Amino acid sequence: MVLSFVLLIIGFALLVKGADFFVDGSSGIAKFLKIPSIVIGLTIVAFGTSAPEAAVSIIAGINGSNDIAVGNVIGSNMFNLLAVLGISAVIKPVNVDSQIIKKEFPFMLISTAVLALAAFDTALGSGDVNVISRNEAFILLIMMGIFLYSVVTSALRSRKEMAAADTEEDKPKRSLLKCIIFTIGGLAGIIIGGQFVVDSATKIATGFGMSETLVGLTIVAVGTSLPELVTSIVAAKKGESDIAVGNVVGSNVFNILFVLAASAAITPMNINGQGLCDLLILMAVSILTYIFCVTKKTINRAEGVILMLMYGGYMTLAIVR
Repeated sequence: MVLSFVLLIIGFALLVKGADFFVDGSSGIAKFLKIPSIVIGLTIVAFGTSAPEAAVSIIAGINGSNDIAVGNVIGSNMFNLLAVLGISAVIKPVNVDSQIIKKEFPFMLISTAVLALAAFDTALGSGDVNVISRNEAFILLIMMGIFLYSVVTSALRSRKEMAAADTEEDKPKRSLLKCIIFTIGGLAGIIIGGQFVVDSATKIATGFGMSETLVGLTIVAVGTSLPELVTSIVAAKKGESDIAVGNVVGSNVFNILFVLAASAAITPMNINGQGLCDLLILMAVSILTYIFCVTKKTINRAEGVILMLMYGGYMTLAIVR
């Protein structure tokens, strides 16, 4: 038990320091490439922090554990929108880039809606079982390609604008090699630290008599999203709101269009009634969060508190049922 507490502390230290390095390195790379931080947030940061979800869901897909794969993605997306953005906004109001409001966030809403259409077969009269087929998985993967193409072309356009308006403040403080080392080392610290936290917290919880089901719904579910949480909080505190918001939106898109799609491409996924209910809640939460983003292009502290309370309500529902 003592060792578990030690590993828990080490895990949190790795998470915090890793996120610090990761954000610094990522923003440095953005300055070197002369592209907006939002692009790095939507790609490198988002995909990097989603590594735990990808590993869990794809392995679950290979093993045929559909409920784990689907629950992991929906639960992680819910956590990103309600807890990650909520906590970040409470610490410091989060400014939302107009590009995210016009393009990436709507794309995330569309991705969630397409997933819902693919899942609700019986309600739509397209089958006797609610399942995400391989054909539907390939459609989601194609949408992922479109998303990446859109982000890359936007980055290339922005390079010209940023190069023309280049100032001393925009120049990176470190060499490109150091920024890359910071980014890779920081991500490694985040992933390893997250694993330490999940493993040690699970042992501590079971040692105090918590059931494995309750541990799975709380510690493990939150654990795979710790990279997004810590990275976004650190980014928000450093004034890198674009990385904080881009991380959440990019991670959610990645979770649906790659993680879940890749899992379904390996093994078609049956969606149970609980999963369908969670998917509807995710759609409603996504729309509400978008409304918060559109109003004044900021998620303020009051809205952050609302998001956090909603996550508390969702976790209560998940535990009770």
